[in-house]
Amino acid sequence: MSQSKTIKVIDKYFVILRARTIIHSMTQASTTASPAKERLWNREYLKVMCSNFLLFFAFYLLTPLLPLYLNDQFQTDKSTIGIVLSGYVVATLLIRPISGFIVDSFNRKKVLTICFFVFFILFAGYAGAGTLLMFAIVRTMHGIPFGATTVANSTVAIDVLPSSRRNEGIGFYGLSNNLAMAVAPSAGIYLYNATNNFTLLFWISFALAFIGFFCTTQVKIPARELIANKPKFSLDHFFLGKAWLLAVNILFFGLCWGVMSNYVAIYGREQLGITDGTGIFFMLLSAGLFCSRLYGSKALRAGRLTQNCLRGVILSTIGYTLFAMALNEWTYYLSALMIGLGNGQMYPAFLNMFIHVARHDQRGTANSSILVSWDLGMGLGILLGGFIADYVSYSAAFWVTALMQLSGAMLFVCATRRFYLARKRPEED
Repeated sequence: MSQSKTIKVIDKYFVILRARTIIHSMTQASTTASPAKERLWNREYLKVMCSNFLLFFAFYLLTPLLPLYLNDQFQTDKSTIGIVLSGYVVATLLIRPISGFIVDSFNRKKVLTICFFVFFILFAGYAGAGTLLMFAIVRTMHGIPFGATTVANSTVAIDVLPSSRRNEGIGFYGLSNNLAMAVAPSAGIYLYNATNNFTLLFWISFALAFIGFFCTTQVKIPARELIANKPKFSLDHFFLGKAWLLAVNILFFGLCWGVMSNYVAIYGREQLGITDGTGIFFMLLSAGLFCSRLYGSKALRAGRLTQNCLRGVILSTIGYTLFAMALNEWTYYLSALMIGLGNGQMYPAFLNMFIHVARHDQRGTANSSILVSWDLGMGLGILLGGFIADYVSYSAAFWVTALMQLSGAMLFVCATRRFYLARKRPEED
């Protein structure tokens, strides 16, 4: 009996030991897996995404139509159109470095709400501008809240994202404005063709911007302690100097987008005789953006930023070259898809690279820096495109665009990729 009891005790001991081992392994597995289970699509992130989409949709609903509006309403020449339309870019460039500092230094929710309110109110000014000078003033003034709001909104998006899903989340966040920039122009052209009423389009943009403003008022941002003992003045408060080569590189790509997005309607009409195909062009562009974001999300989550970016710049270079060739409608539409596929991978990768070079208390500055570079490129593109089109042709303007895209791609391959890897900071919450 004693021997059988001893065997039973030993058996019980091993059963208990095995149970403890299983429980311990399950605990470790759940602890390891918990970061991966953090919710990407949380409620606050969706609100920020929605407000960002409406912000860009309201603004870019008018973008391809403003050259037509200025030409029809005020009989302006091509170079004057370029100057008037580039006014908002100048204002945006001036405000964005300051807004990055303000977003990092003050309550982000209040900054975002105030900026968005001014942004939506100014849409009423387009309908009331009766002269070319008044229109130019309204357009220029609109760049101030637009620049500040985009910086504040993107910084808030980073704040509401879980740190383990930040790379992926930033990529999807960028999809909201990229899709708006692609879909809104086609929607604007469709509405104009259906109504032939520019004033109606101005008020539609006003209403959409108001809905975006309402979304921002509902966002709940995690409590954030303001950084104490920050130096009163530093250039890093206004521009992320550590990312200067990234900024130069993204400027090239912004220039190409500025020419393409502002002159595509006139270019298609004059070069290929396409009077109603711009909407299809932007639909294909948005499809490319959407597909590339879905395809590239895994690479972003794994931190393969340079690989994503390289694929993007190559695809975009092919797209802009096809666009400049303008052989027929097929190359015209294929170029839209290729540009969308390329920009959908390139831009979020660049945004993540800016964030990874910056400290966690410089997120606003990092966001403003990439946006300043992009907008400077867009502004130069609008001016350069209008100037070349006026004195040479739209075809020449888009061949210069393809050359600028190729130059940006070569810069990334030869220098920017190594520049980023040498300055990348470790992950921070």
